[in-house]
Amino acid sequence: MLVDNGVHGDSRVQKTARSAAEAGWNVTLLGCSPDDVEHSWHLGGAEVRLLPMGGGSSGAGGGGLKRRLVERGGVPLALARKARRPVERAQVRYWLAREGDRAWRRLEPGLWNYERAFGKVIDELAPDLIHAHDFRMLGVGARAKVRAADAGRTVKLVWDAHEFLPGARPRRDNARWLPAHLAYEREFVPYADAVVTVSEALADLLQQEHGLAVKPGVVLNAPARSDDGDVPDLRKLCGVGPDTPLLVYSGSSSPQRGLDTIVEALPSLPGVHLALVVSDPSAPHIQALLKGNVHAVPYVPADQVFRFLAPADIGVIPIHHWPNHEIALITKFFEYSHAHLPIVVSDVRAMAEAVRATGQGEVFRARDAADLARAVQAILADPKRYRAVYDGPDSPLPGWTWEAQADRLNTLYQELLR
Repeated sequence: MLVDNGVHGDSRVQKTARSAAEAGWNVTLLGCSPDDVEHSWHLGGAEVRLLPMGGGSSGAGGGGLKRRLVERGGVPLALARKARRPVERAQVRYWLAREGDRAWRRLEPGLWNYERAFGKVIDELAPDLIHAHDFRMLGVGARAKVRAADAGRTVKLVWDAHEFLPGARPRRDNARWLPAHLAYEREFVPYADAVVTVSEALADLLQQEHGLAVKPGVVLNAPARSDDGDVPDLRKLCGVGPDTPLLVYSGSSSPQRGLDTIVEALPSLPGVHLALVVSDPSAPHIQALLKGNVHAVPYVPADQVFRFLAPADIGVIPIHHWPNHEIALITKFFEYSHAHLPIVVSDVRAMAEAVRATGQGEVFRARDAADLARAVQAILADPKRYRAVYDGPDSPLPGWTWEAQADRLNTLYQELLR
């Protein structure tokens, strides 16, 4: 298995590796080291190895002027970025016209850093099957498959598409990033022996975008159920008692996740507290949110998350409208559900439809703090009505387990290698 991050905090990747090992596969998960040293540990029976990236993956370095602008930030950096846009767009047009899908080599050469870090290690492992998580690892897996074929070995490639790249927010502030990665993805999709993704809507989009003969299989970001080990007490960490109304947000803290909307709503919710479960509670942008009734606590292991969240009263998903946000039930949606939490979610399409269909929560207008407060008040007025959905005869929870998803993956692996 290949992933372009440090594994920590990526519950889908962790669960996939752990459950494959439990099913009897010999699993090595390769990720990216945060420094120049290889790190390794085990997730259940799966070996994790974080490989040094050498020159770095972002390509964000550069000459003296660029470095000084980045360090200074503010208006000079914004003006410099705006001024270079026409040049970047011209580069995109030129290289796409000249090279087609191979243009990423000129537009985003930093992608080669993943090949340099991973390629030799994959060849030494000589796998029978490669499970490539997300778009950056697709090319790494495809080239490893080609090299294996040249050496007389057959390797099957599963591409796990975590998001719809054409609808993704660029991870770097330039006009080259998205066209380059789209070209990269298009070049290597044909090498995949099977494609899986996170929702039916995304499966339809991927099939249409890449002209796939077979619709991708759906593996939901459902949580793994585990009753093993002691779980930290969320309320104790926040310093609040059992009778204090407690909202919880768990996950990424990037701006488009909408944490500021929850904080803005709190003055309209007297006595209500908010727990932010984030990767780094000490990060400056998180510390800036910690006013009065707002508390920040660190992640717990993936198999403990829903038990950790359960003492809260409501799980909040204040996510902004963005193409990728409209088409999936994200990990925290399932974690909140298995914690039996009523959910307050912004009106992004897939999750809003699910909440309205099940009755497990309330929907509010994205970025509207007053409407978020209204939704919270509605649930706090009658929480049992929303929680009853999880225990009723039509409970969605039995189909929302990682064990059911892992069975699908295990069957796919066996079919590919039969």
